[in-house]
Amino acid sequence: MSEPRLDRPPMSRDEADRMLARLRDERERIGTALLELEAHQGYQLLEGATLRGATLRVQSDVRSRAASLWLLFDLYGRALSAAEELWSRPGRPGQARLAELTRLLEGPSVELPAPEVPLERRTLLAVPSGERLTLRAAVDRMTPLYEDVARAVSALDAVWSTLLSRLAEVEAERRAAEELLESLGGADPEFERLRDGLESVAAVVRADPLALARDGHADTARLDAVRSGFAEVRRSLEEAERLRDGFAARLRGVAAVLDLLREAEAEARAARDEVLAKITTSALPDLPEASAALADRLASVTRPRQGAAARGGGWREAAERVADLERAADAALARARETAGLIRGLLDRREELRGRLQAYRVKAARLGHAEDPELALAYEQARELLWTSPCDLRKATVALTAYQRAVTSRAKGADR
Repeated sequence: MSEPRLDRPPMSRDEADRMLARLRDERERIGTALLELEAHQGYQLLEGATLRGATLRVQSDVRSRAASLWLLFDLYGRALSAAEELWSRPGRPGQARLAELTRLLEGPSVELPAPEVPLERRTLLAVPSGERLTLRAAVDRMTPLYEDVARAVSALDAVWSTLLSRLAEVEAERRAAEELLESLGGADPEFERLRDGLESVAAVVRADPLALARDGHADTARLDAVRSGFAEVRRSLEEAERLRDGFAARLRGVAAVLDLLREAEAEARAARDEVLAKITTSALPDLPEASAALADRLASVTRPRQGAAARGGGWREAAERVADLERAADAALARARETAGLIRGLLDRREELRGRLQAYRVKAARLGHAEDPELALAYEQARELLWTSPCDLRKATVALTAYQRAVTSRAKGADR
């Protein structure tokens, strides 16, 4: 096939030199841009993955356009190299060489491969020929191919990178929960469900990320839901671990409170017996008797079974029982001490009345009424009631009040 003719005069040597310099720079910049495109993270992700769905269609389109782009660049470079070789031949270039150089640099010197002709359209002597482009036309054709590929790769990378980053966060939550689960032992249905869900969405992220894109942006809702689930499981497991580690200490704490409760109950019983012997009373608080029942509850609280403890449900249940027991023991101890105090208060009341009686007797003597018959009679009545067992506190209080009034009246008379 004959070379196409260029209908223009040959360029001058200076024109040829300047154009070759410009085209060399252009080739360098195009080559750099193509290499940077191939080195782009999105392009690397696309090339190294086994894809499906919408992402597979993008991969196929990018590969097709990238192949066309590299082919055009290769043919462009060959035509330019041919011009460079012609220009670098020894000797001063004449008109014939300048005409050929002009044809290579400005004419249709980039020949594309002949298209594949179907068998039914072929003829015996036909020779398929490809399209011819100028160097400028080749660049013009490469430009939209490059832009399309760059745009597709950038858009995919924006979605894919977001999804992969979020997937890594979910995987970190899963590993944290899994380590705690192994520490506690057993299995957890919720963890298994979330792990299955993670495997499902991870397969989509790796094979068809565009299936999780909405309006050009990554839709992380499924990953976020799984991550939240794993975070909740992890928090439950951390709580279970904390409960497990502090379980024995809490049981010892309850046992110590029960020891104090037994002492308080014994004190209340002893005080009641003493009051019944020394004080006449119709009503006393019921004796506290909670320690035995609480001791039985403490004995029934044991570590949860291995399977029940897996996620922490068993540990949480055991911890709740211990917490209830702690509250019950503390409340029982407070009630026992209060009851013992109320009962002991009757004896303290008698001692208080005795002390007041003696104080007023001293006051009467100081006033010069130590031998006053009326005061002596009132004193003896009050003293007999207070020092007689069982003591009637009501009557003793009335008698003491009468004695106080008598002493007080004489004190007022002395003041006048």
